[in-house]
Parts: sequence; structure tokens; C-alpha cells
Amino acid sequence: MAVPSFDRRFFRSEAVFSRIGDGGLGGKAQGLIRIREALDTRLGGRVDGLEVAIPRVVVLATDAFDAFMEQNALYDLVGGDPPDDRVAHAFQKASLPTEVLGDLRAVAAEVHSPLAVRSSSLLEDALARPFAGVYETKMIPNNQPDADTRFHRLSEALKLVYASTFFRSARTYRRAGRIGEGDEKMAVLIQEIVGARHGDRFYPDLSAVCRSYSYYPIGSARPEDGVVSLALGLGKTIVDGGLCWSYAPSRPKAPRPFASTRQMLQETQSTFWAVNMGRPPAYDPIAETEYLLEGTLEDAEYDGTLRYVASTYDAASDRLRPGVGSDGPRVLDFAPLLQLRELPLNELMRALLDVGETALGTEVEIELAATLASQEGPARVGFVQVRPMMAPREVVDLPSGALAGPDVVFASERTMGNGVEEGIRDVVYVKPGSFEAKHTRTIAGEVERLNRRLIDAGRAYVLIGFGRWGSSDPWLGIPVLWGQVAGARVIVEATLPAMDVEPSQGSHFFHNLSNTGALYFSVRHGVEPGIDWDWLDGLDPEEETEWLRHVRTPPLDVRVDGRTGRGVARRGSGD
Repeated sequence: MAVPSFDRRFFRSEAVFSRIGDGGLGGKAQGLIRIREALDTRLGGRVDGLEVAIPRVVVLATDAFDAFMEQNALYDLVGGDPPDDRVAHAFQKASLPTEVLGDLRAVAAEVHSPLAVRSSSLLEDALARPFAGVYETKMIPNNQPDADTRFHRLSEALKLVYASTFFRSARTYRRAGRIGEGDEKMAVLIQEIVGARHGDRFYPDLSAVCRSYSYYPIGSARPEDGVVSLALGLGKTIVDGGLCWSYAPSRPKAPRPFASTRQMLQETQSTFWAVNMGRPPAYDPIAETEYLLEGTLEDAEYDGTLRYVASTYDAASDRLRPGVGSDGPRVLDFAPLLQLRELPLNELMRALLDVGETALGTEVEIELAATLASQEGPARVGFVQVRPMMAPREVVDLPSGALAGPDVVFASERTMGNGVEEGIRDVVYVKPGSFEAKHTRTIAGEVERLNRRLIDAGRAYVLIGFGRWGSSDPWLGIPVLWGQVAGARVIVEATLPAMDVEPSQGSHFFHNLSNTGALYFSVRHGVEPGIDWDWLDGLDPEEETEWLRHVRTPPLDVRVDGRTGRGVARRGSGD
């Protein structure tokens, strides 16, 4: 499908999808182009009264990136591997190419509502080399009264996305994948944000990440039934590995595996992300979250956005009642949609997954945002992104008895990925005896340093830690970016009594993990055979810090059966 040139009327133009420049449009843009026609032809833009469409978007093509880098001599700067803040500040001081300024100025003059400025690099969303979450996205309120200020904020956001091409985690990831620096170029999406304004907050009633294959089937669901993760507010909660509500589209009413209703109160989403439409924050153009704020459930109740997404806890019966019609603590379990079917949300999710698989010819992951309670018309669902995902093809036969034995280093019946890794001899693990959640940011820095060293040495490794790897919430796990662990071919998420969280299904981190072919294990404490900590602790360390140990092991044989979710790592007899 041909993409028309940008029409400076933006919202008044007939072109929902347009381009500035003649270069490449990048992976995210290509995914939206492929899905757009399918949405129109197969769904007619509507499913059971829910309007669904791609939010209006203009793509700044890669020729603008080439000109920006060359005209400002920025390749000289990034060639020396400078720290991220130096790269970001240098890019902010640089000038955008004159040939695109008129069109960007027209966007600023025409649009007064929030915009998302997203990366769309040439390599992004490739099946075997995904870059989900590796580059920056910046959301801007775009509500300043004068066009000059809006233009400057848009320009700053563009430059931050450009700069993230050369941030350390992105460069480490490319190096781990043996991708040359010259092979990557950045296009940028400038996209309308789906949502509504509530005082100083702008956000959607619901965000979703939907996958047509689930590595952790919920309850009696099958992997091919897929999984949907839902959150109130911006989708950052889901893609950054925060608390959200996940369910199988084939069984939307199935209960989640919480031990009690009180546990559900504690372990479901309690805050949400929104665009800050109020008083300008402290000026920080190199911060991705400069114009974002976190709201509470009390804020959402005041805004009137809990109607379709919450239930109310009744202490007298120790039960949840769908909706917010009575007093009591609110729980984001999306029961009005999934149990009462006040809107056909699940039917829409299943239809969109089917359309996505047909359009891309493989299993897919899609991101959506929706406004559900609008007085201006029907509920609106914005199709934000679609990318291919990897599902098991190779047969790895692991019967249940294969998970036991004296040579087992770790094993689990909750794994992700499919395949065999043989001959790994390096294990980096967080020491269980000294681990505390308050130190996870420090641990992330130590992991990054060891990851870079092992990548430079060409040594794949096993990484073991506690909680969710890649969570943006340091109290849920270790907040690494994908590039900071990209050299690991096997990743283990273990739990402890003080760090006992469910693995995340909706994050960018896990998309990269599955699509690069890395193998993942979720190992719960107290479940046999677990992890052989005594054996690991008995090995002489290559390096040891207060929080980490790096040990050299006999060759490990690691196998994961993606059909059953079983996985095991066994030690060989080498020295």
C-alpha cells in the first residue's frame, strides 16, 4: 500500500497515514501499513459497535535521520561510545534538517492534543531480531497555547528518539546480535494518542497487549489460545512489566490464580500512567517520562474511568462484585468487560488477533488503546502496533521425568521459548542470601557490566535472578533494559518469600526474549527440583560482588519444550 506524502492539515486530511521524506519507514510503520488494509477489508472498522482504527500518524522517514546525523557531524561523536547523557545532550543541541522543518511546524500548528513520538527503525519488529522497547518513545501533551512552544517540544522528542539509536543498551544489543552500526537507521512515528482528558490527566480507559501464542497458558487454556494483558491508562504499565490483568481469550471468565481476594487487592494494578496536561514539569528533554505522571485508583475514580474496568471488594462476604456501584476498595479485574460483557471487548481481541495473524502470516503481538465511556460517540479502539512473534516449531521432547536427577542445575514446568542450548559454561546469578528488593537498581548496573564483558569475550551465559527481569518497577524485579542482558542465552526468574511475583506476559522485554530464541525459566521457591544453589555456591567465582556471582561451570545442556512448558539445565562432566 502506497503511503501518501504528508498533508499539513493533519486531522482534516483524508490521509490517516502519511509520510515526510522519501527514505525507509521502519518496522513499526510497515507493520501498521500491513494491518491497515486488513482492518478495513475484514472488519470494516467496527466490531459489534466498537470502532477500531489506526490512530492518525505521520512517519518521518530515514532520509531525515541520515541528514540529521551528517549535517551535525554526530557520527564522530557516537563513534567513541560516549555515555547516554552525553549523546542525548549533543543530539538536543543539534539542528533538524531544514527540509523537514516546514512539515513539522505544520504538525505543531495544526495539532493541540497529545502526541506519541515513537521509534520505527529499519530493524525494529523483525521476527528473529526484535527491538521492542530498545529505543525511546516520548509522549508530549502538545497543549501549549503557542505553536512555537509546541514545535520545540516536538523537536526535542524527535531528537531523543534519534539519540536512543546510540544509547548504550541499544548498541550492546546490536553487538550481541552481530549487527553492524551502519545497518540501523531511524524513522520516527508521530502519532495521535488515544485517550481523553480528565483535568490534568490524559489517558485511555484501557490499554492492551494481545498475543496469539502464550508461553504461560492460564488455567486450562492452551498455548495457541493466546493471552491478553489489560491495564488502565497508558500501555507503559504493560510493556514495562508492571502489574496488569492477564487472561486467555478463549476463557475470559476464568479466575486468576490468587490465593485469596485479599491477595488480589495487593497484587493487581493500583497506579496508572497518564500524560501530564497540567503545570509544566521540570524541564528535562532527555527524560522519556518528562511529560508523564502516575495516578492512583482514587484519581481514576474521580475521573470516572473505573466503570468498565473495576470490581468492588465486599468485606462482609470477602468477595468481589463487578462494577463500582457500591462502596469499598476497587480492584482492576476488568470484570464488567470480561464477565458481564458490557462491551464486546474479548470478541474484538479475538478478531484482531485473527486479522493480525492473517496479515503477517505468523503469530503476532498487538498493542491497543481504547476510550470506552465517551459521550461523543461509540467506544473507540486505537490499533497502536503489530509485530510478529516466534512460536515453537522444533520438537524438543521432555517428559516430566526428565526434570529430575543428580545432574540437574535447575528445572521448571513454566518456561518460555523452545530449543536447546549446549555448551554454555558461564553462569551469572544474584546471590539469594544477600538479595533485597531495595538494591535492584544497583544489581541491574552490575549485571550490565558483566553482560558487556561476556559479549566482548564472545561467551554466551546463563543469568539467574529474582522477580521480573526487565520490570520498570524495582520492587517487582531487577529493572534492566533488554540490551543490558542481551548476551544471555538462558534467563531464569526465581522467586523468594520476599520477592514472590507472577512472571510478566505483556512486556517488551519478554517479546525480545521469545523472538531472539533465548530460553526462559520461571522457578518458584519451595518447588522441586528448583535451583541447585549449593552446587553453584561451591564453584570458585570468576568474579563476586556483594550481590552477584559469576562462575565458570562444566558445559551445560539446557533444553526447553515449548509445547509442554517444561525445561531443564543439566551439568556435564567437564572440568
